[in-house]
Amino acid sequence: MKSLIINSIVALSTCFLSFGQPKKEKNNSPATPNFVVIVADDAGWNDVGYNGSEIHTPNIDWLAKNGAQLNRLYAAPTCSPSRASFFTGRPSSRMGIVAPISDKSNLSLPSDVTTLPQALHQQNYQTALFGKWHLGLNPSSGPKAYGFDYSYGFLHGQIDQYSHEYKNGDPSWHRNGEFITEKGHVTDLVENEAITWLKTKIDPSKNFYIQLSYSAPHFPLQEEDKWKKPYLKTIKNNSRRDYAAAMSHLDYSIGQILKTLKKQHLDKNTVIIFMSDNGAMDKWNPGNQYQGRHAANDVLGNNFPLRDWKTSNYEGAIRVPAIIYWKNKTNSSLNNNYISVTDLMPTILSLAGAKSIPKTVEGQNIWNSIITKDSIPNQAIYIRGHLQESIIEKPWKLIRTRHTNAPTVFELFNIEKDPEEKENLVLTNSSITNKLKQDLEIQFAKDSKEVNSAGE
Repeated sequence: MKSLIINSIVALSTCFLSFGQPKKEKNNSPATPNFVVIVADDAGWNDVGYNGSEIHTPNIDWLAKNGAQLNRLYAAPTCSPSRASFFTGRPSSRMGIVAPISDKSNLSLPSDVTTLPQALHQQNYQTALFGKWHLGLNPSSGPKAYGFDYSYGFLHGQIDQYSHEYKNGDPSWHRNGEFITEKGHVTDLVENEAITWLKTKIDPSKNFYIQLSYSAPHFPLQEEDKWKKPYLKTIKNNSRRDYAAAMSHLDYSIGQILKTLKKQHLDKNTVIIFMSDNGAMDKWNPGNQYQGRHAANDVLGNNFPLRDWKTSNYEGAIRVPAIIYWKNKTNSSLNNNYISVTDLMPTILSLAGAKSIPKTVEGQNIWNSIITKDSIPNQAIYIRGHLQESIIEKPWKLIRTRHTNAPTVFELFNIEKDPEEKENLVLTNSSITNKLKQDLEIQFAKDSKEVNSAGE
């Protein structure tokens, strides 16, 4: 009888333990991850250490070593179009955004397209943006209007790193759409605000999506000597040294974010995405911008070995350094699939548990190809800037350059064999050229009427 009672107690205890275990596992291992997206501004292909740069980026390199390097992630050739494509999962030209939103423009994202933060709300995510917005220059068309619960940083495309004013003197620095005045360097302020948010503002009942959109290494370059010191002997050009300092400052800030995630026990279930919004610029002449306070830069970024600079549709402008890291989920790998910035939104939403993707999204969920490196079938990438249009269908890339008073120019490159785009194959591959011309025209016809009107 005593043995029977003991056995009953053990069985009952085991039942209670097994009943309680799933709840504990659910609390420690949420089914869906958090997201931290880090966007550098105008960082070139050869401005990160893992691509061979002379610039030291140990934290970015750590992500590259431990995550999946997206070796062929394609963005738009300038800031606003890349960000519009990322937040909506469709080519920015569909929404009439083909160039940076600047000066006194009232252009912004359309209100009838579901954005990534809006879609994440449906999955019970809290959302925050720190840093650059550049998709509406007025508070009424700022991050809050498109789904961010919390926002802090600047509305414009470029600002003075310390006064935080736009190049024409307009105010830009804000918290939740209210202009504010603060002291400090943009890189430090963005970092500090994000860390404070991670420590004090997280709702434990929700997953989170945060984005750190830095101003670095975009001009004007205003870095303290401590960031320049490591390059005094290795980089002779003052301008390039200042640029390297901005990248090092950015990398340090990223390291502080990674440390915070670990200290807050958030690193195990957080997907981290790093990317540049477009390729680097070669130089900058400020003219009368910022009331003439800043000197010109004769050397800025480095896209080697890729061709050309920001604003074009050549590889140097649209093929950007990018990494995805999720602890114990992504293996160290070099992923050579052709991936569009429009693919990131549906991928994030799928990982967030979304059963359906907004109908306006044209990208596709590429998570399986990231963890398995399997090829992405039928992937065609259409990119339209304000100077050129291009369509990429592995291994081919067709670029069209339209001129107002001259014939349209087409260039065809095999970017697998010729990533530097040295040999135009239009005349020797007429059938491929004609097919891609047709595919390009189909995509072009889907773009906004405002940018497809005569003279555009």
